[in-house]
Amino acid sequence: MGRVFLIVMVAVTVLLFAVGTLTAGKAEVDTSTPDGAVRTFYDYVKAKDWKAAYNLVNNQNKVDLTSLVKELNGNNGDLRSFSTLSKATPKVLKENDTQALVRTDLQWSTAVGAMYESKDLNLVKSGGGWKLDWPVTVQAKVPPQVIPVNFLRWDIVTRGADDDWGAQNVEAPRVRIVSMNAVERDNATIILGEIVNEDTVPGFVAVNATLVGKNGQTLGEESSFDKISHVLLPKEVSPFRVDFPGIKLADVKNVRMQPNALLVPASADPTIGVLNQKLDTDSNGRKVLRGELINESGQTVNIPHVLATFYDNQGRVIWVSDGYVDRALLPQSPEPFTLGMRDDIADKVQTYRVTVNSYSINKTQL
Repeated sequence: MGRVFLIVMVAVTVLLFAVGTLTAGKAEVDTSTPDGAVRTFYDYVKAKDWKAAYNLVNNQNKVDLTSLVKELNGNNGDLRSFSTLSKATPKVLKENDTQALVRTDLQWSTAVGAMYESKDLNLVKSGGGWKLDWPVTVQAKVPPQVIPVNFLRWDIVTRGADDDWGAQNVEAPRVRIVSMNAVERDNATIILGEIVNEDTVPGFVAVNATLVGKNGQTLGEESSFDKISHVLLPKEVSPFRVDFPGIKLADVKNVRMQPNALLVPASADPTIGVLNQKLDTDSNGRKVLRGELINESGQTVNIPHVLATFYDNQGRVIWVSDGYVDRALLPQSPEPFTLGMRDDIADKVQTYRVTVNSYSINKTQL
């Protein structure tokens, strides 16, 4: 799975780069207003003209060009490395003769879909035009140390390198759906729940769902795709979510669930801790779940994927949310994450659980 994921990301990156090269035009320079300066800055970012973008940074004594490029263009094989900026929408919140505050909504095209970011930028008037005070990001410096490796690992002996992936002559791990809840949101029927690996070996799991109508007809067939932890260690539980856009729950008579599992090699490393979790409201007034991830292993996790399961006061799963962190998890260095949460369930949430999938470029197996 990791190798396939990497190949897909590389292919998408090449495609995005080609499209960006063909469509990138010369940025229209307008720094006479805060709005224009921010638009110009991000036009340079779209065109990957880093020096021109850096020339619009006011606090160059605190931010060097290399740091700016790493933050905007990615580093350590993180998701930002496989992304391009597709849209920047600035909105001036405050402005006087010498200073301004501009909120900018950003949309990035990434290898795993569109990602959205909101950034508040301070601007100052300098030399007749406006420039940005770029927020200084301080990366924690971890002292040299030895991290003992004592995690569990399951290896599998196969018949040969020519075996097709998924073609196995061994018994599949026993998995079971332990809860399921059907809801309707935004003109879509959504199946939520949890699945557990009851076996003593790891498994690659997937959940397929079929909606059956009142006359016995099939209304739709979908799978959980990335709203699930596909690799489950023994006794591990994962949430799942299956979306059926355009199908009303009132039209559904029955739901057929099909959990699938394959025996795969796996390990309990890297261990990723989740710290300081809390429900919060973002700058746009939307409900979110915030927290920090910390990579407790000694290896870099290039792309973390966060899954959150929300429960009501009866312990039912009422929503599953997920999101990718576009920064790599370096060993022992906390990295913040934010997940969106529906406003209409915020009052019903009693507890929640956060799990993390990880993709490492140097890892050639699951």
